[in-house]
Amino acid sequence: MINKIYKIKGMHCASCAGIIERTFKKAEGVSSAEVNYGTETTKVVFDETKTSPEKLSKKIEHLGYSLITETAESMGMSEDEHRAHMGIGQSKNEKLEELKDMKKKLISAIPLALVSILVMAWDILSLYKIVPMMSDTLKQLFSHLLPLMATYTLFVVGKPYLLGLYRFLRYGKANMDTLIGLGTVSAFFYSFVIFSFAKSLSAFLNVDATYFDVTIVVITFITLGKYLEARSKIKTGDAIEKLLNLGAKTALVVRAGSEVEIPIDQVIHGDLIIVKPGAKIPVDGVIVEGSSYVDESMITGESMAVEKKIYDSVVSGTMNTNGTFTFKATKVGSETLLSQIIKMVEEAQGSKAPIQALADRISAVFVPIVLIIAFVALVAWLLLGTGTLGFAKALSFGLVSFVSVLVIACPCALGLATPTAIIVGVGKGAKEGILIKDAATLEKLHKVDTVIVDKTGTITKGKPTLVDIENASKFSDVEFISIIASLENKSEHPIARAIIDYVKEKNIAIGVVLNFRNVEGYGIRGMIGGVEYFIGNVKLIEELKLNFDRTKIEKYTAEGKTPIILATEHEVLGFVMVADEVKTESKQAIYDLHKLGIKVMMITGDDEKTAKYIAELVGIDEVVAHVLPKDKLEKIKELQSKGRVVGMAGDGVNDAPALAQADVGIAMGTGTDVAIESAGITLLHGDISKLVKAIRLSKMTMRGIKQNLFWAFFYNIVGIPLASGLFFPIFGWLLNPVFAGFAMAMSSVSVVSNSLRIKVKKL
Repeated sequence: MINKIYKIKGMHCASCAGIIERTFKKAEGVSSAEVNYGTETTKVVFDETKTSPEKLSKKIEHLGYSLITETAESMGMSEDEHRAHMGIGQSKNEKLEELKDMKKKLISAIPLALVSILVMAWDILSLYKIVPMMSDTLKQLFSHLLPLMATYTLFVVGKPYLLGLYRFLRYGKANMDTLIGLGTVSAFFYSFVIFSFAKSLSAFLNVDATYFDVTIVVITFITLGKYLEARSKIKTGDAIEKLLNLGAKTALVVRAGSEVEIPIDQVIHGDLIIVKPGAKIPVDGVIVEGSSYVDESMITGESMAVEKKIYDSVVSGTMNTNGTFTFKATKVGSETLLSQIIKMVEEAQGSKAPIQALADRISAVFVPIVLIIAFVALVAWLLLGTGTLGFAKALSFGLVSFVSVLVIACPCALGLATPTAIIVGVGKGAKEGILIKDAATLEKLHKVDTVIVDKTGTITKGKPTLVDIENASKFSDVEFISIIASLENKSEHPIARAIIDYVKEKNIAIGVVLNFRNVEGYGIRGMIGGVEYFIGNVKLIEELKLNFDRTKIEKYTAEGKTPIILATEHEVLGFVMVADEVKTESKQAIYDLHKLGIKVMMITGDDEKTAKYIAELVGIDEVVAHVLPKDKLEKIKELQSKGRVVGMAGDGVNDAPALAQADVGIAMGTGTDVAIESAGITLLHGDISKLVKAIRLSKMTMRGIKQNLFWAFFYNIVGIPLASGLFFPIFGWLLNPVFAGFAMAMSSVSVVSNSLRIKVKKL
């Protein structure tokens, strides 16, 4: 089975998405299909032995749609180039061309619409004697001018709606264009018959009432609405374009001892790449020479440049600010972090949130129901209105209702309500260093009421550092640390790394150690300058039967620090303390989570005393210590059984079972080792404050979706009964098709505009 996302050409409304989705699902070899009107894409799972993208495209081509099926190979491109071409090159350029064409038609139609509105307004105002009656000469002029204007507007500007009507009559597939086409064609041909046979029909009908102006203004309004909607929709997808533009186009590599500038797709694993000040880093890798400060804000959302030196990782798309350095390429092409982010954002923006299911179900049956309501309204006016109003007036009112119902109906707003908000929300998250796997995760996140965090790497930095020195010997602090570091340099223990990092940073020399030995469970021993030294824990000192100040050490250990004691066989020389420091942002992040009404628990495999100390420092509500990964899993299940909605934040590797069990798994990604596949949300650089932003973003996006759905339903719940004439017997209200067209156009524009507000809101 193949699972792929393809762009679709020709979609104009939510009904289009429903037609395509149902057609694909019926196709042989297709196990599932999901069409997203907001992104104009389809995600199809199919058996390549039974069907192909080309065959699927042919199934919808007669309906006016097609799949963009070119592959990277067929176009002679790398995967990244192909994604750029498909994501913004081809799709966006075509959209811009469509917009240009639509704009030209609008420019030609707007003056005609203004003239029509002027004639309509004059007629209405003259009835109330606000303005004088139109002269016979002007009446004659407009009675011959309006049919010509309406003919141009319908058959040139309104061509898409005529095609929609044609496809409905031929294939029985109705979409939004069908409704507009049927309404405006009905108004036009009724008016044309009245205009052509006025004398013959004057005895039966009101030949003064024609609807050429309705045809002109409705088509112009709806085309204007579609133009504004399409222009706004391009803005919703800016995140992908910006991410694609982050990538460098070339790389300066060392080949055969010389510096050579090559295209990015020719970089291979192991290449040595030189990055000069102001240059973008082309691929992921590790620095082997030099140092600099790198601006990673475009990927992580962090504004401060990060210091990078030998052995540090760098990622593609980030910007070198000052120094020159050389790094070895470790990930190229689609392996890079930037490529993974782009892929993840694309898939998330194209996915559907569960809240969209209701809108999809309604959109699927919406057009047929609207057609029925329109015909029922027309027949009802003729049957019920003829007796009191007369046939001529009943027919006139019936036609107005028929056209108004068809025009005001707006499945577009329903179809756009969820995907536009998701597109903007996911894009905004990516800009902030918050990677969201799919729309369902974004929706679930706003319901989370309990967040479980791991200690190491989530609340703390996950990297032990030397934090305290207690030197009780005759040596200076530098000599004291040098002895400890010389011995620890032979050790493979993680704590040893903290001490070695410290002496490297302070440029402290490391001496020669002879007769080095591990003392299992206690520490290490070795000879330096003819003296045997011991380094280890409290048990080692007790084993040597040496006196030392326990009180001072216990004070430190109560703060979650680990002692490394230096001694000879005769005396204790002092100790250093190593600790996994709390991240600077942890306390504020826990406070902000509490403000959102979320309970925070720490579940860790570490010592209970240390865990409780760290928890108190940052304000965590509850601590469960000494647990294995499977115990974390059970704790999450227990909370879920009590009705809690659980978010689990962990390192994405050791916590994989717990992340999978949680309602929302949040991976604390660090650098290029970001665990994109292990959780629904990935926070780049392991910054827990981004978790708060992610939850705020989820709440903001869901609020936007609910507002969108409310207005989309409101337009139709109020508009369709009003358009059908349901309120005429009670209040005398009857909706003019012109106002129906305006309302329909503005409904989609308002939904997209509301979604775009998420972009500018602060998290």
